[in-house]
This record gives sequence, structure tokens and C-alpha cells, in this order.
Amino acid sequence: MLEAPQYVDIAVKQAVHRVQAPSMPFAWSLNPYRGCSHGCAFCYARSTHSFLGFAADDTFRKHVMVKAAIPEALERQLETKLRACGGNLERLSTSFGTLAIGTATDPYQSIEAKREITRSCLEVLAKYQIRTTITTRSPLILRDVDILKRMRLESVQLSIHTLDGDIWRAFEPATPAPKTRLATVRKLAEHKLPVGVFLAPILPYISDDEAQMHSVIEEAVAHGAHFVMPSILRLAPEVKPWFFDVLRHTYPHLLEQYEKLYKTPYAPPWYRRQIIAKATAMVRSLGANIEPLPSTQSVARTCEPQSRQLTLPI
Repeated sequence: MLEAPQYVDIAVKQAVHRVQAPSMPFAWSLNPYRGCSHGCAFCYARSTHSFLGFAADDTFRKHVMVKAAIPEALERQLETKLRACGGNLERLSTSFGTLAIGTATDPYQSIEAKREITRSCLEVLAKYQIRTTITTRSPLILRDVDILKRMRLESVQLSIHTLDGDIWRAFEPATPAPKTRLATVRKLAEHKLPVGVFLAPILPYISDDEAQMHSVIEEAVAHGAHFVMPSILRLAPEVKPWFFDVLRHTYPHLLEQYEKLYKTPYAPPWYRRQIIAKATAMVRSLGANIEPLPSTQSVARTCEPQSRQLTLPI
């Protein structure tokens, strides 16, 4: 039996943060919570707890911080940017770029059913017509279909790395079952929403064989996923000790192989190329895309002052 998480409200100054990595297909991130009651052993976001003096162990699951005032902070930030765009919502939407929700927490973890922080943020994003992408493992997102239909929603992706019950229970026992997530994909697709699956993280020697990957991809497409994006396990230095501890208790015979494979946060290039090539071929053979369709403007730009727009060369 897992120990129940503790929740504490924290103050926030900014709701959205600019994404610095040019390789990312979004310009901003928003995370309504810090920590996550899902507690996936492989979650790279565990390292964010170390910034606050916490260990990247089960504290990440047991000590969750709630950004109670983040919807109001989001409204203030977007209103400021709207004024810079001369009050023009279309200019704001185009210049702002894409916002990703759930890059360092699950926005639909269990506490969201009670607090509705994510839902309140979606209301603000719908009001300002901000292009948005959402990542989750939870069917709770279905509660917010009414808002999702009003938003400039670019994609929703459900993370599913295996359909094997033993593997699921070993690495993410506090998450909704994979079949529940697939059912969520189907329901979102039935609502004509842009939904896909992150085949992530692919675990070397555990969920990387062709049969396992094919089963996830095949079921994802059968349930209406528009895309299936594969991604291989990454182990940040802060996360590695906790993941290895879980591995030691669940797959001890693989510990030595993991130590050899993960001398850095990433598996060797040869391994990544091999696995991604196989997964990509499977996705394409089943008629799906390997990523969401690109937005017209995913990278943020600055709104030019209204006065400059009126200075015409005539």
C-alpha cells in the first residue's frame, strides 16, 4: 500500500515559463503542481524537487505542492501580453506560440479532481486563445472536454509505455492502468480532439522488444490516436539512484546492463537509433504520424507595438 501524498499550497509569481531549448516544439510551459502523486520511477521531473532541497526519491510523489493561485497569475501574464499586442487576440495567439501543460508534473493527478487548478488554467487559455498541448496519464482530462473544445488545442497526448501489467505495476503503480488510458484516447478521439500517445519512456531490455512496442502502437492507433511518438528512457543524475533502486527490487538481473548502458543520462546513440527506427517504422506501417501536426507558430515572437504597424512606407 502506497503512503498517501501530502499536499501544500505554494505561492507563484509567474504561471508560464519560456522554454529555452530550441529543439522543443513549444515556446512556454505551465505546471499547475510541483511533484506528482503518480510517482513514476523513471520520471525525469523528479530532479526538479532537488532545486527545493528535496531528494529525487519517493518524496516527489509524497510531497506535492499546489500552485493554488496559478490561474490568476496566468491571467495577469496573458493580459499584459495582450496589451502589448494592441488588444488583438489573434496577434497574441500568433506571437505567443505554443504552451505545453504537464512538462514536469501530471496536470490531472488525483488532487486535480478536488482542486480544479488545471481546469481553471484551461479557462484562461481558452479566453486568450492560446495554442496549447497537454500531456497526462489520467482519464480525468475527460472532465474538461467542454473547455478543450473551445480552446486552440494543438494536441493531447496520453503517456503509455507498456500494456504489460507487471511492468506497469513495477514502475508506475499509482497511475491509471494502461487500458484506462487507451479508453481515454478513444473518448477524446470521439470528441474530434487531436489526441495521440507518447510511447514513453521505452525501457531498455524491459519494454523495448518489437512485440511490446507493436502492441502499444497497434492499440493506440486502434483507439483513435492520430500520432504515436516514441521516446527512450532518460536518467538525469538526480533521478538515476531512485530508478536503480526500483530496478534493484523489480528487475535485479538487469542492473548491471543498465549501469553499462547509462553511463550518461542517455542511452548510447546506437541504441537510440535502433529502437526509434523500429518504433517509427511500426507507427508508419499502421498509418499514424510519429508526432502531432506542427502548429503554424509554435515559437514565441514579440508583438510589435501597434504604432509601428501603422508606419507604412507610402
